Amino acid sequence: MNHVTVVICNYNYAQYLATAIESALAQDYPATHVLVIDDGSTDGSRAIIEKFGTRVSSLLKDNGGQVSAYNQAIEILDTEYVIFLDSDDVLYPGAVSEVMRFFAAGDCAKVQFRLDVMDGTGAPTGAYVPHNEPPADCRKLLLGGWLYPSPPASGNAYSVSALRRIFPVPEADINRYGADFYAIYGVALVGRVAAVGQSLGGYRVHNAGGATVAFANSEQLNRAPEAVNQRWAILRNIARARLQVELSPTFHDFALEKARFCSGVYRATLIERWRWMMRDSSHYLHTIVANPFWSLKKKLGTLVLSSMCLVPYSPLSDFVVRYIANPLARRRVAGR
Repeated sequence: MNHVTVVICNYNYAQYLATAIESALAQDYPATHVLVIDDGSTDGSRAIIEKFGTRVSSLLKDNGGQVSAYNQAIEILDTEYVIFLDSDDVLYPGAVSEVMRFFAAGDCAKVQFRLDVMDGTGAPTGAYVPHNEPPADCRKLLLGGWLYPSPPASGNAYSVSALRRIFPVPEADINRYGADFYAIYGVALVGRVAAVGQSLGGYRVHNAGGATVAFANSEQLNRAPEAVNQRWAILRNIARARLQVELSPTFHDFALEKARFCSGVYRATLIERWRWMMRDSSHYLHTIVANPFWSLKKKLGTLVLSSMCLVPYSPLSDFVVRYIANPLARRRVAGR
């Protein structure tokens, strides 16, 4: 039987950490190991880890960021497979068993699965991520610069040997975070990506709700483009040096362009909205029209909604932006 480690990377999430650890320990796959890496927490997280005793392994390190935690974990892992579980998320009891069924059925570098979106209290919102399945050949599209649909960090299981062809990655400056970017897209250059068509865990959104454009817990909208552009450049260098693979100088990702769209038109004046759409929307529109993962219906619907940002009525424009950017806003409308 192949062994799996659930690695829980934590920094100052004491209020959620025990729940994450318990969900990893509750897995019904017998060869599941749990490793908790604490990245210099100051909020009592380490006392929580100690309470689990020998049921978990732990690595207590100085604060260095998520990338440093991934680098160290991948270096010391002694199992064939790994799931990186964020310390504010959870796995359902059968998650590892289902993932290992997919690994056993074929030669995969990664198995991804849906995550149900939870609010800050852990209550389900009715939404899930991602909404699209990855293509049969993620590598081919990635070589052309298209970032394939993937869940956040906690919704991915990896072959450790595949990860070691990508990691370690640089840890400095803005690259302290976003380790899952290199894992998610790097391993697709190494091997096949398989997808489980059901939710196997929960993704906690701390400010869950449809009244905001935010749908993430990390970088602010205005910092996301800079960070992801730098990560793509670093991944290109890694692919060239370690895999002898040449990635496109530029990449296409609707999630990133959506952040730019929100920054440009949300709560903006009519003149500012028109100016952004006329001058700066080309990449945003390209990731809709040329998107290889979307149906024609979805493309047309997104284009029509986007055009409604040009109406003179600001509340309608802002509602449309929230509807496009935040899946929870759509749930609110559907529930009325």
